[in-house]
Amino acid sequence: MQRTIIVGDVHGCAQELQLLLNKCGYSTGDRVVLAGDLVAKGPDSHGVVRLARENGFLAVLGNHDAFALAHLDDLGRPAGPHNRRAYLRSLQPSDWDYLGALPLFLRLGPASPGGPEYVVVHAGLVPNVPIEAQKREHLLSLRSIADSGEPTSRLLLHCPWAAQWQGPQHVVFGHDAVRGLQQYPLATGLDTGCVYGRQLTALILPEGKLVHLPALRRYVTC
Repeated sequence: MQRTIIVGDVHGCAQELQLLLNKCGYSTGDRVVLAGDLVAKGPDSHGVVRLARENGFLAVLGNHDAFALAHLDDLGRPAGPHNRRAYLRSLQPSDWDYLGALPLFLRLGPASPGGPEYVVVHAGLVPNVPIEAQKREHLLSLRSIADSGEPTSRLLLHCPWAAQWQGPQHVVFGHDAVRGLQQYPLATGLDTGCVYGRQLTALILPEGKLVHLPALRRYVTC
């Protein structure tokens, strides 16, 4: 596999993204994949998308990216000091084009010959359902599998979907800052809450190394 750097939810933390890539020893020969939620909450959504598109980074669509695309009409509304959608105004036409072209999942291939295929999604996959048959809502917002077997976006702390994932793919995902770093035999969760003042995390393949960068500050509290 080509050297690949997969990064958890950036949420507009452009400085941290650049610093994390530097810490990973990023070079132009590397493949960079962002696990969704490039925008919203943090200070520089435009900076994140610009960095991604100008350097040819890959990414999957996150629920906040999808929300932004669905609320383009908000651009015509007055921006108040507490308008949590003000980041929409920072995005340029080329940013919108980039976000609008993002897929719901990416297949990266196996890290080593004979190993499982790596797949990146934003939120999760329902066990025993082929990737192509997964529902959009689950790819964007899944967090838990209830005791009843129902997939849900609710945070059921003792029922993470990834704990039940048996493959055959190794899934790398974000979306779940409350649980933080998740490591299972065939699933790795990388949302470590950078925008909440915690860390931005990357997984480097094929070696499987995790790299963390402390947030420069806390941008939001919830």
